Amino acid sequence: MPGEIGDALLLKHVLSLSTLYPNAVNPRFGTFVARSLEGLANIGESEGGWRVSVVNPIGLPPVAFGRYRALSELEPLTREGGVTVHRPHFTLIPKIGARRNASAIAKAVLPLVEQIHAEQPIDLIDAQFFFPDGPAAAMLAKHFDLPLSIKARGSDISLWGEHGFAREQIMEAAERATGLLAVSEALKRDMVAMGMPNDKIAVHYTGLDRDRFRPLGHTQLRSQLGQQLGFALPANAPLLVCVGALIERKGQGIAITALPLLPEARLVLVGKGDDKGRLEQLARDLEVAERVHFAGSVDHDVMPLILSAADAMVLPTVSEGLANAWVESIACGTPVITTDVGGARELIHNDIAGRLIERTPDAVVEAVQALLAAPPHPQEVAASAERFSWENHAAELAEHYQRLVSG
Repeated sequence: MPGEIGDALLLKHVLSLSTLYPNAVNPRFGTFVARSLEGLANIGESEGGWRVSVVNPIGLPPVAFGRYRALSELEPLTREGGVTVHRPHFTLIPKIGARRNASAIAKAVLPLVEQIHAEQPIDLIDAQFFFPDGPAAAMLAKHFDLPLSIKARGSDISLWGEHGFAREQIMEAAERATGLLAVSEALKRDMVAMGMPNDKIAVHYTGLDRDRFRPLGHTQLRSQLGQQLGFALPANAPLLVCVGALIERKGQGIAITALPLLPEARLVLVGKGDDKGRLEQLARDLEVAERVHFAGSVDHDVMPLILSAADAMVLPTVSEGLANAWVESIACGTPVITTDVGGARELIHNDIAGRLIERTPDAVVEAVQALLAAPPHPQEVAASAERFSWENHAAELAEHYQRLVSG
């Protein structure tokens, strides 16, 4: 509509580069990034809103085979939640090409960004993940001589920061950036320890859909959920859920190994990933396969049902920034059992919200038994997540961007 176009032209324009973004092939991949930028796009002009253009680069090998074939067929331009999303392709060399991904992304998307900039001038370049997004965005910001914001989320610092080539690219991008964001105070400390300036980094906690993620309790919840997911969830059996990509560092194997010492307990694994085969074999070897359920990626409306039905969310992870799964579980009234990493202490600061444990099966067993023996009231658990909302998150992001373009 002409009025909408006129309104958009009055808004400042941020171009956000994000390899983490949901799509039709992977609808749960990076949903927190989508909610963040959609929230920003939905702020009105009088409240300091922004026009948001997302460039979601899709990495494809020279021959798009297997799972890459569907990715190659994604629409190159869509409108999603008030955000314009572009999905250009860049050449990806699986497993061995990480060193060149940032430059490959920047080179591939530059003509598109020039076109976007010509249609409505961009005021700020943004990266939603520090590697490879941050270095790629830094190249674009240098080319267009624009302010740059980069957000750190956890593994982009803790994992990629351990690789010399990635650390070098990360630090160069941080130096080029006008401002940086971290999802927790703990992650900010890690960034400062790497050598990034403390005064350049702001803490920006995740958001939360408070209408969706809240305690949902009724007597038939597990029965209905079991029918929907295709496996039995007895009402009188302890129910544990683990939300995260099926990769070794998330620790699903530790949760499975704890099951022999938790009689009757069921474990639902939400997520998909390369570790699935190993986890299935581990469950068979431990003779608990009938109590481990692989739910795969689930619809966003189903996630609150799973979390509300569970007695605890178990995530014995190696590293996190401040996991969205922690926040969503607690908001649903379900305590979290996780390791003392990242921003866990900023959320789980008492025994009502959950337990911080060592990364061992015995520690999982002990924490689960303690919660089952004295379960906290769901509403008391949910109170620990009261400060999280996408509205607050979007307002803080808008203020951060405004500081960068005003400075």
